[in-house]
Amino acid sequence: MARLLIFTSHPIQYQVPWFRHIAARHTLKVVFSALPDAAEQAQGFGGRFAWDIDLKSGYDWTVAPSRRLPARMPEFLRRPVHGLGGLIREFRPDAALVMGWHQLSLLQAQWAVRRAGVPLLLRGEAHNLVPRRPAVRRLHRWILDGSAAVLSIGERNRAFYLDYGYPDARIHAAPYFVDNDRFAAEAARLKPERAALRARWGVPEDALCLLFAGKLEPKKRPLDLLNALGDAAAGGARIHGLIVGSGELSDAAKALAAERRLPVTFAGFLNQSQIPEAYAAADALVLPSDYGETWGLVVNEGMVSGLPAIVSERVGCAHDLVRPGETGAVVPFADVPALARTLTDWAADRPGVARMAAQARVHVEQYRIERASAALDAALAAALPRT
Repeated sequence: MARLLIFTSHPIQYQVPWFRHIAARHTLKVVFSALPDAAEQAQGFGGRFAWDIDLKSGYDWTVAPSRRLPARMPEFLRRPVHGLGGLIREFRPDAALVMGWHQLSLLQAQWAVRRAGVPLLLRGEAHNLVPRRPAVRRLHRWILDGSAAVLSIGERNRAFYLDYGYPDARIHAAPYFVDNDRFAAEAARLKPERAALRARWGVPEDALCLLFAGKLEPKKRPLDLLNALGDAAAGGARIHGLIVGSGELSDAAKALAAERRLPVTFAGFLNQSQIPEAYAAADALVLPSDYGETWGLVVNEGMVSGLPAIVSERVGCAHDLVRPGETGAVVPFADVPALARTLTDWAADRPGVARMAAQARVHVEQYRIERASAALDAALAAALPRT
């Protein structure tokens, strides 16, 4: 049992179940850079909202002192923190885990941990699929040189560390996960309601329902899916799109759907307690994103719920979760005709889609909280001084 301090940006629905699991095994304190208000939480979605599941119980946490800089500042710099050295001295951790380096506050946390002489563990999402400028590589080198161990979320993330010459023995495989048990239980509960859910969203009983779930933003390429839906439907495929989410491309997406008279329903934003209903209504998940999709945890959610996935080759989890012909399909990035052909093929092979759905559900069980906790334990054992 170790005294572990974790630094992360804010309460995140994907991280909190892990914090609870760790808290049952170690003495844990989580330090958030901020607790977003309803407007901050909705950034990228529009409007205001709060997650409707509990994100703050079952583990010890605190919020670092910080200040919110003006909106004209880059998002990376907008929430600097202070007083981290005092938090570290007060808690006296055996080790600290910092959840990435995508915000200034997390770099500040790394620096404070290193100054305190505490072993630093890292868990980030970066992959090796894109070239990086020399200045960025120097920053990554500084980050990695100061860490005692890293937790890799998948194949491309591990390759990122190896490309920098990080020692293989200090990379611990901690597959990226969602709360599998919660989504599986919801899928089982909602199965009898599938027909009613499809009817609510106007999904024809005999159509292959393709689900997009996420922010309607450029990096996720929702317009690629809409154009592919239109091309496949024009060719006679019996399909229907279900678009869950909102964002800066909402108006453009709806205009395109109206212009092309697409077989699609816009369900809008669905909160955490509601999103399982979309998975229950759909037959497959589609995520055509660019390299900015460093993983795509929506694919984990969909597979746990019994959906195979079609992803672009630039989606981080394509190299881990999606086995072509077994758990889904990988299509060339921004290749609408290729995506349309895949939709057409799947619509014509419903038994094959059902087979991939079953295999996806089995495959994603490897990506669980327990494996991430086991990797953390191994990293702690390797990083902490032996007595």
